[in-house]
Amino acid sequence: MNAHKLEAVLAEDGKLVLDGLPFDAGASVEVIILERSSKPQASKEFNLAVHPLQGAQPYRYDDPFEPAVQIADWDVLK
Repeated sequence: MNAHKLEAVLAEDGKLVLDGLPFDAGASVEVIILERSSKPQASKEFNLAVHPLQGAQPYRYDDPFEPAVQIADWDVLK
């Protein structure tokens, strides 16, 4: 499937003319029309909500197989 994205504005009579499409004459195509939002596309608050760790320092594990709690501090062993 060959996809092509194009932005256009409807005429006052509601007609839409698409010129310069990269398809051969007579080719069968599927048309999907989406309304553009008037809101800004991306904001810093939105990006942090979706990607909360963006820009954070990565975790570093010097010995990843070492126990998180010392064995002497385990209550289950007492």
